[in-house]
Amino acid sequence: MRHLLLSTPILALAVLASSVYAQGQPAEPPPTAVPQALAADANPSASSTANPIDTLFDALKRERNPEKAKGIAGQIIAEMNDSGSATVNLLMQWSAESIKEKKNAAALDFLDRVTLLDPAFTEGWNRRATLHYTMGDRRKSMADIAEVLKREPRHFGALAGMAGILMEADEDDLALKAWERYLSVYPADRDAQEALSKLSEKIAGNRT
Repeated sequence: MRHLLLSTPILALAVLASSVYAQGQPAEPPPTAVPQALAADANPSASSTANPIDTLFDALKRERNPEKAKGIAGQIIAEMNDSGSATVNLLMQWSAESIKEKKNAAALDFLDRVTLLDPAFTEGWNRRATLHYTMGDRRKSMADIAEVLKREPRHFGALAGMAGILMEADEDDLALKAWERYLSVYPADRDAQEALSKLSEKIAGNRT
């Protein structure tokens, strides 16, 4: 990880952090992707080099103007939201409508189907991670975030979600690493810069 000189991949942080919420809960089998997630790299695989989204991520990494970067980030989100499958896109639409209507059980069912139909589609996992979080299950949210980052380590939305959950759990050192990784992908995000600065000051203060 370029900005941290870390040997531990960012996905390992998600897996490690999810264990924070396992205490006091019934034993559950770990997500099947956890071993692979521990070995995942922060850089996209060679097989993804021909993907047009790589050009957008490269542009986002180089852009220093916050407004222009926001526009690029929006294009990336639009690309990631399109599964390429009419069925999966419809299930995602239904899940969004259910969430809006506060029908969380129905939304969860739709998203479960998405992850089964197209496990390579990161937004299925990402939206389910968000839903688990809003339903108060941070451990399941972190497990889904790990699935997102296994498939797309540059997913800045998932990285921000992970950082936020870690901060809530007072896992400040892990949260700092997550924000560092986020800013290595999306360096012009002023909100993330501010979050990193405040967290760094908090950690420094706690060590004095």
